[in-house]
Amino acid sequence: MQLRPEIQITAIIKAMKDVVIPAVDADNKLATEQAHLIVGLLNLMAHQLPRLFRFDRDELQRLLGCASELTSLQSPDPAIATAVQQLAASQYMASNVLARCTTDPAELTDAVRDMRQAAGALMTAAAISTDSAALARVEQAVLELSREQLLR
Repeated sequence: MQLRPEIQITAIIKAMKDVVIPAVDADNKLATEQAHLIVGLLNLMAHQLPRLFRFDRDELQRLLGCASELTSLQSPDPAIATAVQQLAASQYMASNVLARCTTDPAELTDAVRDMRQAAGALMTAAAISTDSAALARVEQAVLELSREQLLR
């Protein structure tokens, strides 16, 4: 099972183009048009998906800026005073969240890919080496990782 949405979307687009659209009755213009719209929307989603985290982080940062202005509001109205206090509490929590959101998801994905490549290079080196103890250790570690990944 693949959890990466960019891979899932690519697979869906391929299935739509290779299987679904050719199976749609060519005389059914509405169905054909809708199928092509679905492919177009999926392409757009695939393009926008990597930007979603940065978009949310930017929005939160802008909301925090607005909250900084609004929490200085002083009013004799108890409802407004209560709402300002609630906003200040939300601002504090959101600031903590934003502070923890410094790593871009693309960096995380790149690190995963880099680790896979480096581990693969070690596996290849151990497989062609005459060091049987190193090969056995690499095999054991890879089998354990595989078990964990399958369970995950």
